[in-house]
Amino acid sequence: MSLLEKIFGVSKPIIGMIHLRSLPGSPGSMHFEDILEYALKDAENLIQGEVDGLLIENFMDSPFYPRKVPPHIISCMTIIAWEVKKRYNKPIGINVLRNDAIAALAIASSINADFIRVNVHIGCVATDQGIIQGEAYKTLRYRLLLGSDVKIFADVASKHGKLIYEPPLPQLARDTYYRGKADALIITGPETGSEVKIEELEIVKRAVPEAPILVGSGVNTENIHKILNYADGAIVGTYFKINGIVWNSVDLERVREFMQKVRKLR
Repeated sequence: MSLLEKIFGVSKPIIGMIHLRSLPGSPGSMHFEDILEYALKDAENLIQGEVDGLLIENFMDSPFYPRKVPPHIISCMTIIAWEVKKRYNKPIGINVLRNDAIAALAIASSINADFIRVNVHIGCVATDQGIIQGEAYKTLRYRLLLGSDVKIFADVASKHGKLIYEPPLPQLARDTYYRGKADALIITGPETGSEVKIEELEIVKRAVPEAPILVGSGVNTENIHKILNYADGAIVGTYFKINGIVWNSVDLERVREFMQKVRKLR
């Protein structure tokens, strides 16, 4: 049984995004109780739509801290993740933007979540937050210190950034999986909601055929059949929102329509 099947209980899992509203202290933030309510409503719609897992992310906290977030962000995300976990018996992941893998690992380990997403796990990326360096060495050692079994899903080339460490894509994928010791790889388009290039997906699959590979942006009902020919699953955010607009709430009917198509493809 593959790693993803062990976590999600199905082949080709679909992970639905819970994009948190701006957390306290971030521009445009609201009362914490309202943020929690929004998150739980999105979770409810994703679960009713029958996704296979959830990924909680402080998506609306922009402009993001480039590396370490302050303690209150960690506290808020821990409470929200715990409340989601208590209500729904689904695998849960954590992503702390822009790149606080240590915070994500702490949250996930404390609530017994299943995985974290790390946008820059290895290498060096120029982003709108400045230069971000991967800290795989630190993340792996912190996980060992915690005695945690939380899995690390790492982007091969982060969205909204340009690699400074820029080897050929096959090498980058191999470095992320073998040298960075990520548990699964994520391939995306250049920005949130943008489609992945199928040829890049094929290249990564050939380079590391044993690695679980997820597509992390631009997935929709029109391209999911092509994507699942090569990928082992997908993370879906924008398409699941009302009118396909990332800032909106999750649309239950869009989730249902998408998952019906996925079940036929499986």
